[in-house]
Amino acid sequence: MSKKSGLYAILNHKCPRCRQGDLFKYSLLSKPHKFTATHKTCPKCQLIFEREPGFFFGAMYVSYGLTMGVLLATAFILYNFFGDPDLVVYITAVPLIVLLLLPVIFRYSRTLYLHGFGGVKYDPKYVKQSD
Repeated sequence: MSKKSGLYAILNHKCPRCRQGDLFKYSLLSKPHKFTATHKTCPKCQLIFEREPGFFFGAMYVSYGLTMGVLLATAFILYNFFGDPDLVVYITAVPLIVLLLLPVIFRYSRTLYLHGFGGVKYDPKYVKQSD
C-alpha cells in the first residue's frame, strides 16, 4: 500500500492534506493512557485539524456507528460460534469488548470524520520528499 494513498492515511491516522503528519501525539502501543492526545496542527504541513470550534463533536456519530458494528459483530460471534450462550454472557461480553476497543474506536472515529467531513483534500505540494 502506497504511503500516499488515502487508505494508508486513514489506517495510520495521518493528515488528510499531506498524508504524512500524525493526527495523534502518541502511539497507542507506547502510551495507551494518552490515546486522546491530538496534535492541534499537522507536524508536516501545519494544517489545523480542528476545522472549526467543536468540529470533532461530529465524530461521535462515526463512533456510534463503529460501536454498533462492534456490538453486532460480538453478538454474531457469540451466537454462531459459542452456541448462543446465556443472556448474562451477552450482557458481560459486549460492554467489555467495547470498553477494551474504546481507544481504537475513538481514534478511528476522529480520523474517519476528519478525512470524510473535514473538507480537506490531498495536495501533493505539501508532501515533503525527504521523509
